[in-house]
Amino acid sequence: MSAASTSKRLRFRIRGIVQGVGFRPFVYQLAVREGVGGHVLNDGDGVEVEVEGPPASLEAFERALTASPPPLARIDEVHRDVLAPLGETAFAIRGSESSAAKTMVSPDMAVCDACAAELFDPANRRYRYPLINCTDCGPRYSIIRALPYDRPQTSMAPFAMCPQCAHEYNDPANRRYHAQPISCYECGPHLALTDPSGAAIGTEHESIDRAAALLADGQIVAVKGLGGFHLMCDATNGAAVARLRERKRRPSKPLAVMFPSLEMIREAAALSDAEERLILSNTRPIVVVRKKAALAFGEPIAPGIDRIGVFLPYTPLHLLLMDRLQQPVVATSANISEEPILTDAVQVREKLGSVVDAVLDVDREIVNACDDSVVTVAGSRTLMLRMARGYAPRSLPLSFEAPGRILAVGANQKSTIALGFDKNIVLSPHIGDLVSVDAFEYFERTLETFKRFYAFEPDIVVCDLHPGYETTKWAEAFHAAHPGTALVRVQHHYAHALACMAEYGLDEPVLAFCFDGTGYGSDGTLWGGEVLLADPQRFERAYHFRPFRLLGGEQAVREPRRVALSLLFECYSLEDVLAMAHPTVGSFTPEEIRTLHTIWQRGLNAPESSSVGRLFDAVASLTGCAQTLGYEGESGMRLEAAAGTVLPGEFAFAVEEGVIDWEPLLRQTLEAPARAAAGLHAALTGVITEIAQRHPGMPVMLSGGVFQNRTLMAMACDALEELGIRYYVQRDTPVNDGGVALGQLYHALYRQGGKE
Repeated sequence: MSAASTSKRLRFRIRGIVQGVGFRPFVYQLAVREGVGGHVLNDGDGVEVEVEGPPASLEAFERALTASPPPLARIDEVHRDVLAPLGETAFAIRGSESSAAKTMVSPDMAVCDACAAELFDPANRRYRYPLINCTDCGPRYSIIRALPYDRPQTSMAPFAMCPQCAHEYNDPANRRYHAQPISCYECGPHLALTDPSGAAIGTEHESIDRAAALLADGQIVAVKGLGGFHLMCDATNGAAVARLRERKRRPSKPLAVMFPSLEMIREAAALSDAEERLILSNTRPIVVVRKKAALAFGEPIAPGIDRIGVFLPYTPLHLLLMDRLQQPVVATSANISEEPILTDAVQVREKLGSVVDAVLDVDREIVNACDDSVVTVAGSRTLMLRMARGYAPRSLPLSFEAPGRILAVGANQKSTIALGFDKNIVLSPHIGDLVSVDAFEYFERTLETFKRFYAFEPDIVVCDLHPGYETTKWAEAFHAAHPGTALVRVQHHYAHALACMAEYGLDEPVLAFCFDGTGYGSDGTLWGGEVLLADPQRFERAYHFRPFRLLGGEQAVREPRRVALSLLFECYSLEDVLAMAHPTVGSFTPEEIRTLHTIWQRGLNAPESSSVGRLFDAVASLTGCAQTLGYEGESGMRLEAAAGTVLPGEFAFAVEEGVIDWEPLLRQTLEAPARAAAGLHAALTGVITEIAQRHPGMPVMLSGGVFQNRTLMAMACDALEELGIRYYVQRDTPVNDGGVALGQLYHALYRQGGKE
């Protein structure tokens, strides 16, 4: 019998994160091992594999294909076809084929251990080469212009490979096979250290040593990372940190610190095993951990709180710089506060020329900006605070076909976008707060990037109810210019609940606790302390916190004392308030209090809100933790630091006829302010469990910015577990407004007929 008559031929179409992660060489080596012929190639759908050989060999090949893919790969779907044998016995890797892109873009990854070892090996030809990478690490999203992910479609296109790099690139047995950013001293991008005017400081060979010397001397250096520049200074130099804060206009917001080693982080912070795993992971996020009281430089880095954001070097350039410096550095995004991270040395010099003393640049273009990811651990649960480098773009597989091409544009703060098409959900990296022209332009660039990646034009656009959101305005304008598109509006807190449901693929009714700062409610008031009965198609506002006025509107968000004063006005007479002796009242003059009382009575620029985030502000003011804020969420962090050991029972809310009344907590706070920080956490945990027990059998969701609070999240989850209540919290997507786009999209998937 001929070989063809005893062979079978199979075709596999594989979707997921399967490009730029070493999938084709993995398939090649697997085919050679099992002795089968055929080919593998990239196309817009993902990876196509055709294999031919004896049935037993094909069975072994198929098992290994899905059981042990490369470490950075993720298989979402495998479609298998039986074909007529062609008699092939050799296996080949073919060039990419263009088609409508459906494969998922891979995030940028930290330098792997193998490359790091070569970086410091004097015998290696890439010894101390600041752009060393392989298939298992390095830039991806930040350098991609279009799919399929091949070198001509990246910012490495201008750099022609030398013969040695080309040999590695074309050798399927080499770990740099088709590593698109592959380069070396002979053929790669160049490093340069310049002053703020652009004049060179030393030679390329000297640039890292000179940059390290500047940092050690207390200077501020902008250093290019994967998705943008960092502003760096010596974290142990108080004067340098103060100068960076002043120049960047960031007076009190915590600063992230990059450490040379895990051992040095252990000296600065108390780490759990879960936190150490995150710090060492190949995503290398900033991990918010508890700083040690004895940490000498802790207060200038994170004033008034007990947390510090730490991370390890994640590029070879970082490794080389930290190897020379051997001390921690502040590594904060290179931008003016509230603006996007800068990606180009010219931009850094133009916008931050008065901030930096030098710029350490690499002439490989960053096509797509991407900030550092930020995570924390509550108990044993990972919480995503900012989803960016290493985690995003993030794709979630759908179990059903999307009812069209859906674009969700998210919220105004911590902006992200989400796309739904075919059986895919794709989430963008963190964009930021849309409070400036530059920030909104970044939002629009990100939209265009993802439309280009996936040849995507939306049939359905989803936005928030808030008429003042820039994202809502964009969605309305797009809908007006494209009358054939559908426009869907989703209430903000309902979107929080849906984001949690989407992460777990749930479609059953849930009891969702959605606590945050403020969001536009269905009744036109500002919500923020909501308990919803929800499923993917609809929701009911089952409980909410008792509303109170925000004196001065937006000004109240920046001044906790205004929120606290409003609560006092709700419960006491003006004369009683004026007679009180505590921090809130003491922060105003009597004349100011009388004026604000008139504003409160008349409701002038004093919108009502049910916000739990604002309750944190009020307690922070009443206990003297904070009367004005330097950044969003500061009052919550200060109260968490002040909470200490939290004992249940002493502080509580009252729940009656769907209203959660904060007045008992207010009176308890006035009586025992020293215990109020802990009491607020305990009272919130108590109201969550009380309401959950009123709805037996319903799964509980915890979502919204308030649940970034590690103490509250850990307490609530532990209490629910003790009661045997099934609950869900987001771990892989942002629990704050960065998850709103995902929730909006999830509603549209069901509302528009995907699972109606």
